[in-house]
Amino acid sequence: MPPEDRGPAVPVTPPTPHDVQEAITRAHREEWARVVAALTRRFGALDTAEEAAAEAFATAVERWPADGVPPNPGGWLTTTAHRKAIDRIRREAKRDAKQQEAQLSYHAPPEPPEPTGPIDDERLRLVFTCCHPALAMEARVALTLRLVGGLTVAEIAHAFLVQENTVGQRITRAKAKIKAAGIPYRVPSAAQLPERVSGVLAVLYLVFNEGYLASGPGTDPVRSDLTAEAIRLTRLTRALLPEDGEVAGLLALMLLTEARRPARLSPSGELVTLGEQDRAAWDRALIAEGHQLVRERLATGKPAGRYQVLAAINAVHTSARSLDETDWSQVVALYDLLLRLDPSPVVALNRAVAVAELDGPAVGLATVDRLAAPLAGYHAYHATRADLLRRLSRTQEARTAYDTAITLTTNPAEADHLTRRRDELPREDDR
Repeated sequence: MPPEDRGPAVPVTPPTPHDVQEAITRAHREEWARVVAALTRRFGALDTAEEAAAEAFATAVERWPADGVPPNPGGWLTTTAHRKAIDRIRREAKRDAKQQEAQLSYHAPPEPPEPTGPIDDERLRLVFTCCHPALAMEARVALTLRLVGGLTVAEIAHAFLVQENTVGQRITRAKAKIKAAGIPYRVPSAAQLPERVSGVLAVLYLVFNEGYLASGPGTDPVRSDLTAEAIRLTRLTRALLPEDGEVAGLLALMLLTEARRPARLSPSGELVTLGEQDRAAWDRALIAEGHQLVRERLATGKPAGRYQVLAAINAVHTSARSLDETDWSQVVALYDLLLRLDPSPVVALNRAVAVAELDGPAVGLATVDRLAAPLAGYHAYHATRADLLRRLSRTQEARTAYDTAITLTTNPAEADHLTRRRDELPREDDR
């Protein structure tokens, strides 16, 4: 084609620092688990995999602003992390010459692919691998959230309602036990899957919640990448364990919660509570699928586990046409059952909200106030108190509770909502 027929040259606008930062953030969300999984499979050591992945992302932060974002960020990060891991192994010099030659040579013939066993999804394989029964449940969950979910220690600490150093110690000890005991990071057999599933479900639920609630410091109000990935992995887990009621219950819970997401934020980005949401905006296909799963589990007649009860509670909410038409007596009864399965203060707080709708805010507040000691640092406790105090016209106490909740929350959309509710309170004190 003659030059005159090609049209004017289109100038290429170099990416701005903001564009590069967004690309790095997106790559971390989408590629972290994949890079860690690939390196864990290749080198068989969690520390090596995680540290090399972290170094690769640090290198991206240094180089991408100058060199530009590569066309295949995931491939670039995996290759860079692989080289970082090799450099680390060479420095540590823990292998004899023959092993080093076999493992470190770039010209060695490719190794045969590792058998995938019953799990052919790389991320789900890593989840099941990290949830080894030799580790304490809290350690399994924290370790897997870090390696697979890519959550920071601060985000995990917020999910667990514990201090950051507590989470860091759990992860460190889990890695140390893995190394000292020589726990193999291989794909579990089909027979081993049931003994690991409780840890896997705990991880997937917390990953989903971190996306839906976006509780970590400095995060977006909603992280749909995490909720979508948690749902995807839970669907795969159900395909592996179709008779497990808790797997089905967790999937139903996620679907019914995700169905409300389109109505959860206002156009200005403020949190919209359940009672204020436009229910016409809810995803009816997800609700129908979630309800079907709940009905299927009820039809079995088997005792329900924690996730099945939570799914049933959400089924009641998503069946009602409005907050006033919600069957609050059924919600309270389900929370009573849930408390027997999970007697935690957070469950008790959620039950108190339902009690307030059924028996009035004064009864609900009395229940909430009994939870002051275990939930003093939990923003939702103070937000719940603030709402009940507002309904009781105890204005000054409500304002104080709102102030505390705003201070404790790390979700900007929720902070905006709480600020508006506080500012709507009458200025005169309740007398």
